[in-house]
Amino acid sequence: MTTALITHTDCLQHVTPSGHPERVDRLMAIYAALDALGDDGLIRVDAPMGTDADILRVHPQAHIDAITAAAPDSGSRALDADTHMSAGSLTAAYRGVGAMTKAVDMVLGGEVQNAFAAMRPPGHHAEKQTPMGFCLFGNIAIAAKHALDVHGLSRVAVVDFDVHHGNGTQDLLWDEDRALFISSHQMPLYPGSGAAHETGASGNILNVPLAAHSGGAELRDVYERVILPALNDYKPELVLISAGFDAHRNDPLANLNWDEADFVWATQALYDVADTHAQGRVVSTLEGGYDLDALAASTRAHLEVLIKRGTHG
Repeated sequence: MTTALITHTDCLQHVTPSGHPERVDRLMAIYAALDALGDDGLIRVDAPMGTDADILRVHPQAHIDAITAAAPDSGSRALDADTHMSAGSLTAAYRGVGAMTKAVDMVLGGEVQNAFAAMRPPGHHAEKQTPMGFCLFGNIAIAAKHALDVHGLSRVAVVDFDVHHGNGTQDLLWDEDRALFISSHQMPLYPGSGAAHETGASGNILNVPLAAHSGGAELRDVYERVILPALNDYKPELVLISAGFDAHRNDPLANLNWDEADFVWATQALYDVADTHAQGRVVSTLEGGYDLDALAASTRAHLEVLIKRGTHG
């Protein structure tokens, strides 16, 4: 089996204002790092356009209408202090949705063992009717609902190791008792949510806050004590990963002290769960990461684990 790398150059047309951390250069740095991997064990796939039907599994029509109406014909439009749209942003956002449904289709259809979507804008901060934190649509929540509703799965796990709490994913899956959402994140930090007492409508949310300046040892501790036991008890049929790399020690927007080896460890640990319970089926998507060198190196390290595990188990 192989790994699908799903992306699209339309994501380069999502242009943010000068000095914005979520910028085109992020994807260019990732492309350069991943091009060096070659194609052994890797299938490169252009992301299709997502559909309104995909988005409506988690967002109301009013949200789609608002995002569509906000898209400028030229220049840039601010949706809030952090979240901006340019003329190419709407298409890029629909590509992000399509990338995730395509990834789920390929993995659950047996075309590939796992998949990674290298897309932007990211998605895990987008709430039901609120674009925020650089995000327009909740891509990974859409993927979870696609796996449940279209492919008929009963238990899907979403694990988010971005340094910022995945408030959007939490909001979109709060009432979904067929999904388990787990987030480890620095706290206190934007967006201010993610306390341990936020547990979802049916105990399907697990938040694991981390103190500022904690590093790999603390990561391993909370995974081994809390996150991995919860996943193994849940026995997911598919593991989805919100792969934000802004917990890296060099990231300018946060204060955790992970490095590439820590992302490798976390990816391997999550893959062990997938091997045990989900036939090794994993779909991962890019979220944050704003130091270009750290982002590129960490993304490559993450994908190398997926390729190795997808090819050799």
